Amino acid sequence: MREFWVASGHHMTRLDAEGRMQVTDELILAWLARPEIVPPPEACAAERALHVRLLETPRAPVTVMERANMQDADARENWDFLLTLRDTLLDAGSIEEGYLALVRNRVRLPHMFYDQLVQLILRNALDGCDDIHTLRAAEMFFRPQRAYLHDGGLMLADDELVSELEGEMHSNPLFAMMNGGVDALDVLNDANAWTYWSRSDAHSMVLAFGADQQARVGLANAIARFVTHLLGKAVHVAPMMAADDVDLQWFVGLDEAGTKVGNALWNGQTPEPSLVGLFALTFATPDGILPQIGTQPVYILIGLDGSNVIRFKPQNLVTGLPLADDSVTPFPATMGTA
Repeated sequence: MREFWVASGHHMTRLDAEGRMQVTDELILAWLARPEIVPPPEACAAERALHVRLLETPRAPVTVMERANMQDADARENWDFLLTLRDTLLDAGSIEEGYLALVRNRVRLPHMFYDQLVQLILRNALDGCDDIHTLRAAEMFFRPQRAYLHDGGLMLADDELVSELEGEMHSNPLFAMMNGGVDALDVLNDANAWTYWSRSDAHSMVLAFGADQQARVGLANAIARFVTHLLGKAVHVAPMMAADDVDLQWFVGLDEAGTKVGNALWNGQTPEPSLVGLFALTFATPDGILPQIGTQPVYILIGLDGSNVIRFKPQNLVTGLPLADDSVTPFPATMGTA
């Protein structure tokens, strides 16, 4: 089986009988090695002592007093975040259930923690997937994408990588002459798809989202795998090229701009022309779905604002789908605000 997204830490987890990821000491130790957590030379004795203790016993309980004794306020906050993440996942019994608990309780954590959890969950959900367009499109869930036009088609490149290239170009004219910035990145196609396996952690392939139907089908597959694995609901997701017959009874904005479009349509207003992706999600059975929706389509909307960066909010697929339980947001117009 081919490996991908090694940086996710999936290889440091263990699966239970239901295929859910268990938090291991190895994974906690990887988090303890993050630069935000490793005490700097000037750190106080309380912070250094806690770090050493958890390196020896990663699951050890940490008292409120131990955190309060840290002299640096930023260090206390970083430790609060990490311990909230660790304890929530351990109490939930799996990474998937822990993520659901964090999202449904709207727990405040840095984006990087949520992004890592989503990457882990997708890595598990997509295990064994050999469709490169699905894997590359799935990166949109946890890596913001820089949008630009090429030959009239919408292209998506990793925003962090593009920012690094732009920085090099501004500081090094020779680099700009030899590399050409974002135009020098490889656009995913059938001829070079095989190279993804060796470069998946580099996030260096451009997705031809507007011109290549495979890219949209790939994202549809990723959405379906994410929802089915995380929520236990079998769904089918299909990309739509036109909105002629859309009956917007329920929608989920997958990013802020997509949510604004959906809200405007729901309220009978004319939205800004910023919609760049439209998908129809249908549940295989109406079991556990609000009766007014059943197996009717739920529309997934993706938009693009003036920043030209698409930042997914995958938590909206947890809080925004019409599930017949207490976790459902009651009105579609508020679905994408999480």
